[in-house]
Amino acid sequence: MEHIQDALANKGHVVAESGTGSGKTICSLAPALEFALRKKKKVLYLTRTNSQQKQVIIELRKVNEKKKVFGLGLQGRQNTCRLLEDRPDLRSGSAEELSKVCGDLKKLTLDGGKGCKYYANLLDRETARIRKHAVKALPTVEEFADLCGKEGNVCPYEANKALLRETAVVTAPYVYFFSPMIRRSLLDWMGVHISDLVVIVDEAHNLADYARELKSWDLSVRALELAALEAREIGDPKLHEDMHISEFCHMLSGMIKAIAGEYVIDEDGLVPPKEVETRVMSYITGTSRDVKVLVGNMVTHGDIIRERKRKRGKLPRSHIFKTALFLQDWMMLEESEYAKLVIGGDNPCLETYCLNPAVTTDVLNECHSSIHLSGTLAPLIEYRDSIGLPEETMCISLPSPFPKENRIILYPEGITTRYETLARDKDMVPRMKGIINDVLTRFRRNTILFFPSFSLLAQFSDISEGTGRDCYFEEQGMTQEELMATVHDFKLGDCSVMFAVMGGRISEGIDFPDRELEIAVLVGIPFPKPTARQRSLLNYYDVKFGKGWEYTVKAPTVRKMMQSIGRLLRRESDRGAALILDQRMVQFKADVPEAKLSADILSEIDGFFNISD
Repeated sequence: MEHIQDALANKGHVVAESGTGSGKTICSLAPALEFALRKKKKVLYLTRTNSQQKQVIIELRKVNEKKKVFGLGLQGRQNTCRLLEDRPDLRSGSAEELSKVCGDLKKLTLDGGKGCKYYANLLDRETARIRKHAVKALPTVEEFADLCGKEGNVCPYEANKALLRETAVVTAPYVYFFSPMIRRSLLDWMGVHISDLVVIVDEAHNLADYARELKSWDLSVRALELAALEAREIGDPKLHEDMHISEFCHMLSGMIKAIAGEYVIDEDGLVPPKEVETRVMSYITGTSRDVKVLVGNMVTHGDIIRERKRKRGKLPRSHIFKTALFLQDWMMLEESEYAKLVIGGDNPCLETYCLNPAVTTDVLNECHSSIHLSGTLAPLIEYRDSIGLPEETMCISLPSPFPKENRIILYPEGITTRYETLARDKDMVPRMKGIINDVLTRFRRNTILFFPSFSLLAQFSDISEGTGRDCYFEEQGMTQEELMATVHDFKLGDCSVMFAVMGGRISEGIDFPDRELEIAVLVGIPFPKPTARQRSLLNYYDVKFGKGWEYTVKAPTVRKMMQSIGRLLRRESDRGAALILDQRMVQFKADVPEAKLSADILSEIDGFFNISD
């Protein structure tokens, strides 16, 4: 807490690594709130998941018991707009699209027309009871939405917004701060200037990747097919001399396929800087200026489509508009900060991949202070550098609150998931399966098998057939409800087995206390795939910091492993054994000093549990 208090007093920043169970949430929230209330600032607590947001509200209630403080959670219209239940056609809308539809419906309601009945209810009813209950109970977003339903069926999103100005703390998803458009609205709702904001970033190890994704875009062959179809629906306007929009989209589709055929190695490839522009100029027999004019015309046609749909109360969406915006960004982006890629597969696409997360996160330096928390953030200097915090940022690593003897981490000699070895040594996978089967046979305890990828998981899925135990699988494309139902069933067992992926949803943010999980087997080390995207990122960090491998390979690999292993201990009384099936673990001894090379894994695990039992 002292480090946070110092940073707040000096308009500084704190990057802190502290294990699960150490009270990160309350230890950051309490001093930040105390400072904010005393200095007339406000606190914005950013989370990645709804469960993390609920935890913030729970901790805020504890603070409220000692000193009255008002705070609320905030989520997007996708989770809180009642109209989406009545209008399925709006459910796929982006934040920007839903914002425009909502604004139009509110205006129509205010003008006496048939707009949004939930907003009309909010205008027609006294909301003092909602406010009184919110101030007293500090409800979660879900509880607040239920309250709005009971109190006149008013719009939860708008009712929530109306109360934000009174709050001392707001907890919201990352996008509310890191999207410039949404951030401007949020600051207005809260009634605060960014320089008077204290930002807390929870599960901060996710931030750099999130920031890159927010500033990365793609254009696929299927998207172009939709744009061409949209063009034909409006009469297929001309863009350039005798070239119609559908023809241009067809040309772009063929071009992407040709570029993919030429440059993709395995799954992606780097595109030469002016490759797309040169091919388009050749096709239209024009100059770079002609290309810019053509794309500008396409933007105009797409914008007209969006406005027409908006006037009809539809989502203001245009595939032509999205295509044109992508092409403009592709031609204008800062190439030192982005990689131009082509992705192969059944639906090839061009991608502008943001290499520098600070393009998004640099706004943190405009705040009064920021506090960054995670149980797996090392190396802290890499995190600080990546998101663009100043060199004087305090970086602190706090010891785990759990006794060291509560966890054992072992790895064997002669076992690896290295691609070259697997291709050469056909006995490697059977040997690994044998070790896993021995562990599952000998130790009838809830176990999760973590894999570096879904493809490797698939190679080992046949293990489930002979265990005699209930087996569950994390699958690509699972909905949140499906995932949580699977996790729930796994937890109910006394010797269940879960097949999951390192870096997936099960490896982060889900607690398995007590005997819900006692053994974690990491089937390999989750090194990033050596794709063109990864090579671009490594080169960028080599040039900028001189630490390409350390920052883009080693750091994320350690974080993924420790996130998975971290599922074992969630309370002080928990005990668990981790087995890493890859001799390359020796490369990470400095990062995971408790990891131990074992010549007899089964005996060591047996001894560990005999002591604990």
